[in-house]
Amino acid sequence: MVRLRSILFTSLFLLCGCSRIYMNDYSGQPVLRADSVEVVANLSGPPGNIAVSHDHRIFFTFHPDGDPDIKVAEWTGGKAVPFPDMDFQKKQSGKPFFDTVLSLRVDAENRLWTLDHGYFGIRRPRIMAFDIKTGQIVHQHDFSSDIAGFGSFLNDFQVSSSGDTIFIADTGAPVPLIGGDPSIIIYDVKTKVARRVLEDHESVRASDKTVRVGQEDFSLMGTSLKIAVDSIALDRENQWLYYGAVNGEKLYRIRAAYLTDNAMPFEKLSSFVEVFSDKTMSDGITTDFEGNIYISDMEHSAVHVIGQDRQLKTLIKDPSFRWPDGFSFGPDGWLYFTCSDLMNVVGKSQSHIEENAPYQIFRFKPGGQGIPGS
Repeated sequence: MVRLRSILFTSLFLLCGCSRIYMNDYSGQPVLRADSVEVVANLSGPPGNIAVSHDHRIFFTFHPDGDPDIKVAEWTGGKAVPFPDMDFQKKQSGKPFFDTVLSLRVDAENRLWTLDHGYFGIRRPRIMAFDIKTGQIVHQHDFSSDIAGFGSFLNDFQVSSSGDTIFIADTGAPVPLIGGDPSIIIYDVKTKVARRVLEDHESVRASDKTVRVGQEDFSLMGTSLKIAVDSIALDRENQWLYYGAVNGEKLYRIRAAYLTDNAMPFEKLSSFVEVFSDKTMSDGITTDFEGNIYISDMEHSAVHVIGQDRQLKTLIKDPSFRWPDGFSFGPDGWLYFTCSDLMNVVGKSQSHIEENAPYQIFRFKPGGQGIPGS
């Protein structure tokens, strides 16, 4: 039976029209062998995003569309342990709790940030930070409806190295009757003030290209899913924000200083957006100290890297990477990534999801070094 969550997911992302247009295949022969990739965890349900701390602690979300009992977990002792505890994974009256958390990050102060989209804005979207040593909340903000209302989807985010600014990809809904235009949200941690920028700009909108994994279109009830801005990453100097739609052919960038300028009018801000490079379909992205951008490619079960020469190179590629999703660098040059296998999750019954287990977290050494947790 199709679950309510999947029906809403479809409603948020469908674009009218029946024609199917596909992206160019920019993937190539992988530089690294598939056996250079290690399995970190085999999971009973699909993971969403991941954050690995400086001291090797591995935090991740179970993907909300898998309807998990545990929303945020730590992989420790060979199993997924609820973080900060099991009580936080379910609704609590008068207390904060995890609802629909997809993305999370560990910042330079060893705080674990979690982003909760509030069931696509039907409930209250929320961002929280935890002291990972104690499990205590050290920051919480509930977004108002004018920032993240019905039809919003606070999907992925990045924390500045200072920990003062958070850049959020609101994937939104391109269907006019539902609302929720895609946008980037700038959240000031000190003042707890959030702003929407580049709302419905061409750089954050979904293209008309259909996601295809293998020979199967990513669709529900015969209608292809079109997903707007999701991929989002800061460079290591916090100078540039790189971003793009999942089914978008271009990777864009803009200087972070322009985004944090509260006085910058929309027209002027949009003029500073640059097309950085071509890209494949992408979900998660991250960057290293050399300025390389790593992107996950669900269509071709691959991870690519785009250098400052703006050329895409395939690093790893293997059918066992079922929908490469979120990234996190860890210590010692490891790059961790989740595989959410959304083709076997969205619109599927719970029994179907369970039959396609296990779902994996992988890691490999791409050659570049990055900041753990992002």
